[in-house]
Amino acid sequence: MSAALPSCSVNTLSVLFGTYDTLSGLNVDAVGNVTVTCTAADSYSIALSSGNGSFAARQLQSGAGLLYYNLYTDTSRTSVWGDGSGGTAFVPGSGTTGSFPVYGRIPGRQNVAAGTYGDTITVTLTF
Repeated sequence: MSAALPSCSVNTLSVLFGTYDTLSGLNVDAVGNVTVTCTAADSYSIALSSGNGSFAARQLQSGAGLLYYNLYTDTSRTSVWGDGSGGTAFVPGSGTTGSFPVYGRIPGRQNVAAGTYGDTITVTLTF
């Protein structure tokens, strides 16, 4: 009888920024979440893709309109969550379950047209 190979699943809660005021100089912050569930208590790492744009400047898009933002591993929003390349960080974890906040920020004073802006980020779990 062979042993089953370990497996993991990932669930996400989107980072939803809400309404953005183009005249405000204040940053707009929001928090999402990545939840990992594994069948074995192994170590793993969680990477996020750059989505639209780059790790240095991710982009929310609405038609031709662009609204710059980024995703971070920490509440102070200083460590960009990426794949470990170009100065970005990935998040390590271990065990059978883990919950990892995703801290988002849109810098203030971006002159963009009204619209619904979005981006798609791919979560990669390596174990």
